[in-house]
Amino acid sequence: MLRVMNEAFSILQPADVPALAEAVRSAPRVIAVGAGTKSRLSNVADEIVRISTTRLTGIVDYEPSEFTFTALAGTPLKTIVAALSERGQYLPFDPMLADAGATIGGTVAAGLSGPGRRRFGGLRDFIIGGQCVDGEGRLLRLGGKVVKNAAGFDFPKFFVGSAGRFGVLAELTFKVFPRPVAWRTLRIAAKDFAAKAGIFAGASGTRWELDALDAAIGEQAVFARLGGPEPAIDALVSEILTRFPGEVMTPGDASYFWQAIVGFRWAHSGGTLAKVALTPAQVPDFGAAVSGQNGARGWIGAGGNVGYVSVAPGAALPAIAWPGVTLRGEGPLWLGPQRDFAITKAVKAALDPQGRFPGLDE
Repeated sequence: MLRVMNEAFSILQPADVPALAEAVRSAPRVIAVGAGTKSRLSNVADEIVRISTTRLTGIVDYEPSEFTFTALAGTPLKTIVAALSERGQYLPFDPMLADAGATIGGTVAAGLSGPGRRRFGGLRDFIIGGQCVDGEGRLLRLGGKVVKNAAGFDFPKFFVGSAGRFGVLAELTFKVFPRPVAWRTLRIAAKDFAAKAGIFAGASGTRWELDALDAAIGEQAVFARLGGPEPAIDALVSEILTRFPGEVMTPGDASYFWQAIVGFRWAHSGGTLAKVALTPAQVPDFGAAVSGQNGARGWIGAGGNVGYVSVAPGAALPAIAWPGVTLRGEGPLWLGPQRDFAITKAVKAALDPQGRFPGLDE
């Protein structure tokens, strides 16, 4: 186990799972950090020792015929995506920030899902098991390594979006899907936020099963993506464009577009980025809040169920009226109204009775 001294704090870099458990036991207060692509999640007091998972890398088990893989928490998403692609498989929730170096453990801790969440569900719906180190330095196995395993409490779900407050993830098992043979992306005209909300709501009551349905705050359009066999996609595209005026994007433009979304290329470099939970009906109010602040940028994903807002370095986020989390930059970790769940406190007390990890409100 290596110890790196930063100007402000200490960083431990365990190279295997036993060393990870030792690192947790070695300090009174610790927090896990990954590649730093969502840096606000681990921006805590300097006296809290950081435990880097970046040396815990590698896919330890991959069964294409079973559509599951297991990887150490520090494994870069890019490595996983490439391995799955070689076998014609993928993670349908579109992992975010893969090109920026994001790790699978950090993605789980952030609870961050991409455009494909709209049809297939988010990261929470694909994680089936793993290992973590709790506040007493114990290595615990969560869930299982097969999709049909349903024994015990579904503890892996508690780690999704936990920001390292319950424990340090060591290993994760996911289910995967076959990659569609073809894709289409449509640019549908939407003159204002009310029109975007109407498209989000209207598309939900159809048979189209859109893979993704996203919109930019500053553009008069909604972007819809479909995946599947060519004949089926062509028929659906014709039906969609009969109801909603728009156009089919070229494959090259569509690929670049979705890569830009999962990489947050639209956001301010070095600024503050936050994620907000929405419903399609709240899209007009969210759009107004973002566009009403000079220099703020925003994106709406998952068919109107999630919003993102970015401001330049030094600027404050707009007033947030919805539950949210700051992913990077300045400001409070948790935004907007927060619900106080007794079950969350109970899990925290069970996994971290000594308060070795930051509190839920830190």
